[in-house]
Amino acid sequence: MWHPEAFDTDRFVLNCRGRLLDCRPGLPGGAHVMGILNVTPDSFWDGGRYQTVDAALKRVETMLEEGAAIIDVGGESTRPRGRTYGRGAEPVSPDEERRRVLPVIEAIAQRFPEAIISVDTYKPEVARDALEAGAHLINDQTGLRLYPEMAEVAARYGAPLVLMHSVGRPGEMPHELHYDDVVAEVRQSLAASVARAHAAGVRQVVLDPGFGFGKTAAENLQLINNVDALLSLGYPVLVGISRKSTIGQVLGTPEQPVPPEGRLYGTLGVTAVAVLRGATLVRAHDVRPTVEMLRLLAATLAQPRTELHAV
Repeated sequence: MWHPEAFDTDRFVLNCRGRLLDCRPGLPGGAHVMGILNVTPDSFWDGGRYQTVDAALKRVETMLEEGAAIIDVGGESTRPRGRTYGRGAEPVSPDEERRRVLPVIEAIAQRFPEAIISVDTYKPEVARDALEAGAHLINDQTGLRLYPEMAEVAARYGAPLVLMHSVGRPGEMPHELHYDDVVAEVRQSLAASVARAHAAGVRQVVLDPGFGFGKTAAENLQLINNVDALLSLGYPVLVGISRKSTIGQVLGTPEQPVPPEGRLYGTLGVTAVAVLRGATLVRAHDVRPTVEMLRLLAATLAQPRTELHAV
């Protein structure tokens, strides 16, 4: 069992521009859910569903009612290339990404002032304008590799910064890459990203192992089973597992994976392991099932264990 008092509150209680979010492992709620809102035409699961402001607001209302702690707004798919997704996502210009996300962020901030809003982008200019529009934190799926100046934006606005491990450029990220030791190499890469962020003045960071980005199915699951190795760096860990191809490959085969609509229960199982290993932020499409699973997981772990003695 994790004990919240063992974790530094300056690092684990995120100050999202005045909104506090306690991300210490071992809290009664287990973990916070980051609801995914893709305002894109081509995301692998929900692309095209929420491209209008009205549709996006209805989805946000539902996710908040279901228990989402954060709404993560993304205007560019980072679907990797490879056997599963083919060519990968098409690149999006900063202007087009702004056109997609800024009206939605502004509307969420106005309609749901209690909501914590994350902007899912690796472009510093988009992040800056999103923070001006009302976002509270930045989710950089390149971990500052492409644009280190993203850290300066986060520092200037006092926003926490999610640093995800990945390789290549969004839309061109390989689906698999060779690692000698995936856990050690991802941990080392994230430590370097943290150092860049701190050097720019970022006060709070969150680490994301990058499930599904440049790893085999086995490596993805190995990272989840070793989330505590990333947690040992001393920062909250976020996982994004929701309906990804690894789930489909394990439930089916690499040649015939189960399609995304059949991956919910597998997603919940892997998510439970991640939280047991110390993850406290879960990025999910399916908010209510994830919240309910986490509540029952936490409630069960809160009950005493009985030692049986041999007779």
